[in-house]
Order: sequence, then structure tokens, then C-alpha cells
Amino acid sequence: MHPPLVRRRILQGLGVLLAWAWWGLGLGLGLGWTQVAQAQGVELSTLSTSRTDGVLALEFAARLTLPKTVEDALQHGVPIYFVAQAELKRNRWYWRDERVARVTRQWRLAYQPLTGTWRVGLAGINQTHATLEEALSVMSRSAGWRLADLNQIDADSRYYVDFSYRLDTSQLPGPMQFGLGGDGEWAVGVQRNLRVD
Repeated sequence: MHPPLVRRRILQGLGVLLAWAWWGLGLGLGLGWTQVAQAQGVELSTLSTSRTDGVLALEFAARLTLPKTVEDALQHGVPIYFVAQAELKRNRWYWRDERVARVTRQWRLAYQPLTGTWRVGLAGINQTHATLEEALSVMSRSAGWRLADLNQIDADSRYYVDFSYRLDTSQLPGPMQFGLGGDGEWAVGVQRNLRVD
């Protein structure tokens, strides 16, 4: 075979291989993004602050969709925990932003097989609900949540809230935590920043 013809055929073959590699990479990345979006399972519908009675209060509401793996674990008696955390920060141009306040809330969700009900616990208070949807609705919202006293806020500074709401996999039984990492169906959560006016 003539050397230029051999070279041209090799280059054509490499071009086809590269095209397939790029297509596979794009497909893989696309699937990865889809899985991450689906794995979050939280749609944040409300996140706002208000100033009342000398307090900066936070309100949030989210819609939860639990992956099948998480629901199966609940049905088999494994309690799960959701954590909401908010940090009030002051913007600083000369250094890292200053953390003014930090608050955390934790909900515990468990299935009661004898009664077929769902129990939600928050700060030592438990409520029982007939359906999983009712239980998720209660544990995915909060109003009038005290974030900071207004006397901690300087009128001449700019502030924002770092907010997160997530399924806390560190509270799962030890054997279940093995190999979870930060991905997969257990990566349920959302993060947002909110400017304080």
C-alpha cells in the first residue's frame, strides 16, 4: 500500500475513534448531571428573612421527594435524619466574610410498622402522621426560625444567609454508611444563598 494512503486511513480511523470517545464522554456527563439533579430530591419553594420583635427570622419551605432506596430503608425500620442549617454572614472586602450567627435544626423520621404511621421528631417533640407525604411536609418547612438578634446587625453592612437542607447520612447505622460517599440516591439536599435586605 502507498504510504500516504496508509497515513490517510489511519487518520480516518483515529477520527472515528475520537468522535465515538467524545460522544461517549458527552453521554456520560449528561447522565451524571441527570443523576445529580434527580438525586437532590429537594425543591426549595420558599426562603426568606423577616425582622420582627428585635429578631432576624428565617422562613423556608421545601418539597421532598425521597429516592426508592431511602424509602425502602425507612420501610425496613431505619430512621433517617434531615438537617437544616443557616449561617448569617457579613460581607467584608478585606478578609473572609464574617460569620455572625449559625443555627441548626434536625428532624428524625421513622416508620412505625405496628401502627403503620410515620413519626417526626424535632427538638424532643414527636408527632405522628398517617402518611409519608404528611410527615415529609411537616419536616421540610419552618417559619419564624430565630437566626440572630437585630442588635447584631450593623445598618451600614451587607449580610447574606448561607442555607442548606439535606439528608444527614452520618446519622445512618454504621454498616449503611460504608461506601455511600457523597453520591448516589442518598445525596438528597439543597443549598442556597439569600441576601438580607
